[in-house]
This record gives sequence, structure tokens and C-alpha cells, in this order.
Amino acid sequence: MTEPLKTAPDFTLPSTHGADVTLSGLRPAPVVLFFYPRDNTSGCTKESIAFSELLPEFEAAGAQVFGISKDSLTSHDKFIAKQNLTVPLLSDEHGTTCEDFGVWAEKKMYGKTFMGIVRSTFLIDGDGNIARHWPKVKVDGHAAEVLEALKTL
Repeated sequence: MTEPLKTAPDFTLPSTHGADVTLSGLRPAPVVLFFYPRDNTSGCTKESIAFSELLPEFEAAGAQVFGISKDSLTSHDKFIAKQNLTVPLLSDEHGTTCEDFGVWAEKKMYGKTFMGIVRSTFLIDGDGNIARHWPKVKVDGHAAEVLEALKTL
């Protein structure tokens, strides 16, 4: 078992909102990163819609929220348009950030084993430390739970 991360690994990734996003450049704002397996799948769609619906409340609390998957920006743009998402999505096509955060792991589905993104969320404080980590997220009510945790920072 690996040690849990204490400091969020820095990264720079392309964003659907234009310019690249560098995690350390967002300080001192708290940041929510939700890693999800794929655009336009049912759980990922529900999760992205939930974070989009609560985005004004996250912003009112001073936080920035980003969804991250290995999908391309083109795929993300289609996902945003189809689902009317407001939360910016970051593309980690090479998977480096997913690996750095420990969310790229072996998964099992229908008796098959494969590598993929384990749905996970990180709440990062204004100093770049991981204040809270939700591994193996269950989508229902999750965005609201993250918002409540943000308010305790």
C-alpha cells in the first residue's frame, strides 16, 4: 500500500476554458479536482452535471473546480456541449497527472481486469495540501459532500 499524498502533485493541463491550467498557479484558492473515467458515460455525466449545478456555490466559497479524465479536449468540448456543463474539464491524455495522483489503477468489470481511472476527488487547500481525498467515489450526493467539506477549510 502506498502512502497517501499529503501535497498535491503540481501539473499543467489543457483546459476546455482556453488557457492551460497549472495547479500551483491557482493558489491561494482552494481547488477541487474530480477524476472520472470517461466523457459521456452515465456515472461521469451525473457527476459532472452535479458539480456544474453547484459550481456557483463552490465559487462563492472561493474554490475552483475541475474535472479531469484522459479524454481529449475535443471529446471534452462535445461532452460539455451535449450536457450543458459549466465546470471546466482538463485533458490528461498522457495520463501523467492521473498516475501522479494515484487514480490510474487496475479495475475489474464483468470479470475482466484492465487499467483505468478510479473515480476520485481531491480537495486541495490554498497551500497546495490535500485537505480531503475521496477514493472510489459514489456519485449520488458526492458534489454536495465535497462542497460541505470545502466550507470547513
